[in-house]
Amino acid sequence: MPSFAPPADATPAEVTEDVLAQIALSRDEYERACDMLGRAPTDVELGMIGALWSEHCGYKHSRPLFHHFPTEDERILTNLGEENAGAIDIGDGWVAVMKIESHNHPSAIEPYEGAATGVGGIVRDIFAMGAQPIALLDSLRFGPLEDRRNRRLCVGVVAGIGGYGNCLGIPTIGGELVVGESYSGNPLVNAMCLGIAPRGSLISATAGPPGTQLMIVGADTGRDGLHGATFASVELDESSAERRPAVQVGNPFLEKSLMDACVGLVREHRDWLEGLQDCGAAGITSSTVEMAERANSGIRIQTQSVPRRESGMTPYEVMLSESQERMIAAVKPDHVADVQAWFEHWDLHAEVIGEVTNDGIARVFDGEAEVAAAPVSVMTSPPAYTPRAERDSGARVRADWDPGSLADLVPSDANDVLLKLLASPNIASKRCVYRQYDHMVGTNTVVTPGSDAAVLRIRGLRQGLALCTDGPGRAVELDPYAGAARAVAEAARNVACTGARPVAVTDCLNFANPERAPIYYQLSESIRGMADACRAFGTPVVSGNASLYNESEDGPVTPTPVVGMLGIISDVTQAVRLAFRDEGDEVWLLGGGLAQDASTLGGSEFLSVLHGRSAGPVAIDLEAEAALIDVLVDAAEAGLLKSAHDCSDGGLAVALAESAIAGDVGFAVEAELAGRLDASLFGEAGARAVVSVAADLSPELRRIADARGLAATKIGVVGGDRLRIGAIDLTLSAASLVWNSALPDLLDR
Repeated sequence: MPSFAPPADATPAEVTEDVLAQIALSRDEYERACDMLGRAPTDVELGMIGALWSEHCGYKHSRPLFHHFPTEDERILTNLGEENAGAIDIGDGWVAVMKIESHNHPSAIEPYEGAATGVGGIVRDIFAMGAQPIALLDSLRFGPLEDRRNRRLCVGVVAGIGGYGNCLGIPTIGGELVVGESYSGNPLVNAMCLGIAPRGSLISATAGPPGTQLMIVGADTGRDGLHGATFASVELDESSAERRPAVQVGNPFLEKSLMDACVGLVREHRDWLEGLQDCGAAGITSSTVEMAERANSGIRIQTQSVPRRESGMTPYEVMLSESQERMIAAVKPDHVADVQAWFEHWDLHAEVIGEVTNDGIARVFDGEAEVAAAPVSVMTSPPAYTPRAERDSGARVRADWDPGSLADLVPSDANDVLLKLLASPNIASKRCVYRQYDHMVGTNTVVTPGSDAAVLRIRGLRQGLALCTDGPGRAVELDPYAGAARAVAEAARNVACTGARPVAVTDCLNFANPERAPIYYQLSESIRGMADACRAFGTPVVSGNASLYNESEDGPVTPTPVVGMLGIISDVTQAVRLAFRDEGDEVWLLGGGLAQDASTLGGSEFLSVLHGRSAGPVAIDLEAEAALIDVLVDAAEAGLLKSAHDCSDGGLAVALAESAIAGDVGFAVEAELAGRLDASLFGEAGARAVVSVAADLSPELRRIADARGLAATKIGVVGGDRLRIGAIDLTLSAASLVWNSALPDLLDR
């Protein structure tokens, strides 16, 4: 191993187990760093290496698996992992930029600020590329809301998302909220952002050639967020609350100015810049070192030039602070004054804090004292681990359990069962959540929250964009491969139900401690399942995030890979919604049939709510799912669909009820149900959707389905004020009351 000269003015760090624990670095990893340097690191170097080698920044356990993902397509304009987000050509000279990330651990400690700064971070990832953020989505998981602490977390997180996003003037247009026992000690808070930009106007997160000036712009640096990256890379325990300083504090009004200034600068004066980067996890360390890595260069940072809001800050604190609303701009030397004047116009202070060098070394100075001098290649070369993977025996037993061993549903109980499912927080209306978000700001939201997917118009374009998030964790726990493939399939179905063609995926991999064989099995099999599903639908993975070590003293969270799906709708004025519309319209079931067997109850909401079980087989038919997507898109483009809604949680009966409630009109299923009553009503067989069409257009719907080999069955008619399907006969008002009031009743306790 080569030996790199130590900084002239610093001594090796004192390394105790407490120090290593604080930066989430193992003793073996510390020894590896020493071997790579040829000496012991200084305290600043050690802090920088710990942050960049953390799971949050270094992806030590997930990176070796990313090769499974399909990442190439003629629409894709970026390489996975090389930029802040993924860019997709949407036609007519415009590109969409998207990414999803987690802020789980901070939200468990301080729900409002944890969620708010999660939104702020994902928005910066988008405008760091020069794209204008136009939409936010979220994917949230909490423990049972009967528990006071879980309610506090839920209320705080929702308020944080709304409080930050609303101030930015970016609509929060969709998402999901799921409740499960395993999330009590460790909620999941994932935020997704979408931006748009003219093709050819994006900027890279690179440092540029030697001599390029590195400028920090935005908020002054404080001590908030110290060790945030490493905090996100360890399990939560009883001492986690003591780490409150690791949770950043956000200022959305400052971020709004920063966003507008950065987007304007890239659009109007791209030639002043070499690159632009968000100051996120690990702060100045990660942003500058990663920019240098992309440029194959070195950097020289002067910590005393960094504007700060607290006195007495050490170089260590300056380099690792995760204070929010900060960006690093790599500026051509002749344009430093121009860039400073540009930001001054936005009441933002920009200061040169360093420059790009040609020696490949990350050098940090505190005045005249050199406190760090480590090769960029060392700092950006964390170890990669592939632990033993072994399926948990208990999960195997649960997955092999036969739901047919339960007695079938008694017809006289069918009404009560539907009402119980409509009252489940995983199915009930989330209106009390999304009404706290401004989802109409900008007036471009065509299909609003509460539908299968949200739809946005892009002014001046005929086409629109559809987006959703999905993550069926219970299915993944039972069968990681099939469950994760189902996550992609459900997201693709939801987008297709609006009439949009799914085109790209961003993902957030929420798992527990990957050092344990059962967890690594879940992670590796989930990635394989997602990858195969993405290939089946032609939806490459363009960006994403891995959030591991999601567990607390109560145990690991349910494995929850969340899929953010983007679709392009050819004519935004023809966007389809889930609500039944007109009396007399025919109701059709696309895919599968009315009769379902007991196996479709595996991992279902029915089993969870009625029997308190998460068990049974999880199946996925990717060919059938792809056929359904084609039929939904083709039928929408032909102008046939009055409504469309996929069958997922709660099965056919819940899908029909939700379409009826949304449209304030009843329905009657005239076709006779066969097979098991519980499975036919509430089984969660995949590749199915409920659509409504005008009677005179149904022959064309059948022709389109036949051309793709997809079953299409007329099952009933829209009309009246009752919900009638098999043994179910309920008033629309009764079902609507339960569905609309269940979640507010839980949260208002």
